[in-house]
Amino acid sequence: MAEQEWLEWTIARERVGAVLSAPGGDSADAVAAERPGGAGAEAEVRLPPPVAAKVKSQVPVWREGLARTVLSADYQRILAALADRVRLGQGPLTCQEMASAFGMDVVPAKVEALRSKAKRLVARGWLAESSPGRFTLARGVCGPDGGS
Repeated sequence: MAEQEWLEWTIARERVGAVLSAPGGDSADAVAAERPGGAGAEAEVRLPPPVAAKVKSQVPVWREGLARTVLSADYQRILAALADRVRLGQGPLTCQEMASAFGMDVVPAKVEALRSKAKRLVARGWLAESSPGRFTLARGVCGPDGGS
């Protein structure tokens, strides 16, 4: 039993080493080549290709002429809702009001996700927080594309 576990650990260590040292090659080939005796009597193990991590949404710092389209759909939706409020002469929105307007369940997890996005937009100059928890477009962020 201990020998089997040691063998499995050794194979796992070889695979990790091969994957980390194989520059752009097929990691399964690198593992087979590194194992004593080549592929050996064991069936060759094919590892699935690595899956890229989800790209994190980037929120650039707002500057004059920068279009809303540089933002992901979620951020654009927040800006569009607040632009409508400005166009209609209405005041700032809370994150609970945004969640409701977007047809989301008004539960803490959804509201906090919106709050996080709104705070990020404030930090990057797209939104202003007129009072705690109440968001509106920042000065200069207007027009149909988010530019001025």
